[in-house]
Amino acid sequence: MRKILVSECLYGDRVVRYDGGNVPLLDPVFLKWKTEGRLIPICPEVFGGLPTPRPDAQRRGGGVFTGNGDDVTAAFLKGAEEALRLARAENVCFCIMKADSPSCGSKEIYDGTFTGEKMPGQGLAVELLREAGFTVFDETEISAAVDFFKE
Repeated sequence: MRKILVSECLYGDRVVRYDGGNVPLLDPVFLKWKTEGRLIPICPEVFGGLPTPRPDAQRRGGGVFTGNGDDVTAAFLKGAEEALRLARAENVCFCIMKADSPSCGSKEIYDGTFTGEKMPGQGLAVELLREAGFTVFDETEISAAVDFFKE
C-alpha cells in the first residue's frame, strides 16, 4: 500500500501544536486515506523533544528561535531528521505538511520577527524531505496531492 507522510496536527488524533490547539484536516479524500491506513503522522517538533504546548518558534537565518530568543534549532533539526527517517522507512510516495510552520511549511514561513509577517521559505523538516527527493504538499493542495497520487 502506498503511504503518505503527514503533519500530525493535520492527522488529528493527538494534540501536538505549539499552542495546544488542533487543526485536523477534514477533507474527504484525506479522511479516506486515513481510514485506509495510508497516512503516517509525525510532528517533527515533538519528535525533536519539545513539549506541547511550547513557545512559538520561527526560522531566522539557518536557525529556529522562540519569541524570547531561545535557540531551539537542535530540537527542530532532530525532529526533521526523524521525519526524513520515517519517510524513508515507510517508503512514502509524498508528504502533506502543515503550511507556514517552521518545521513543516512548504511555501511560506513566518519571517522570524514574530510580527505575523511571512516570507517565501520552508520549514526544516520540509527542507530535508525535499533535499532527499520527496514531494511535499500543504493542506491547501489536496487536489494536487490527489493528482500526484494517481500518477
